[in-house]
Amino acid sequence: MTRAISFIGLLRSAAPTAIMMLVIAIFGGYAVVGKNGVLAWGDYTRQLEQQRVELAKLEKHKTLLQNRVALLDPKKANPDMADELIRRELGLAHPDEVIVPLN
Repeated sequence: MTRAISFIGLLRSAAPTAIMMLVIAIFGGYAVVGKNGVLAWGDYTRQLEQQRVELAKLEKHKTLLQNRVALLDPKKANPDMADELIRRELGLAHPDEVIVPLN
């Protein structure tokens, strides 16, 4: 009988330590394998490179649009650019005409 009591006492004294080790193991597992863990680092690096390539394309497109907006400034509009835009938007260009962009 004393042996059964000592076994239960041993379980009671070891339970908090076992629970803490289990919690530490769970957090450690998430730190390595989790969504933001160490193994996800390579995927984040790959996504970052893809986003940088896309950002470079968008910056180039932004620069092009800024140039076109500057050419259409009402105070100092480029006559060729305004003529090209008006003819294209209003459909005033004939099918046999060729609009040659200067850029």
